[in-house]
Amino acid sequence: MLSVKVSPKYQVVIPKEIRESLHLVPGQRLQVIQYENRIELIPERDIGELEGFLKGIDTSFTREKDRL
Repeated sequence: MLSVKVSPKYQVVIPKEIRESLHLVPGQRLQVIQYENRIELIPERDIGELEGFLKGIDTSFTREKDRL
């Protein structure tokens, strides 16, 4: 587990290994969510990057009759 320090301006630095593993770039936007007793940072992705991310999903379930 990595830890970071909050600066006097309430800024934190994301550790290099995490930035690299998530392919974060300078200027990229992150969504900030408070969940119970923690803060979550979720990278916003360009819609083009999401192409194919559901490939292989199982769609063989029964739909309700009023749904297409």
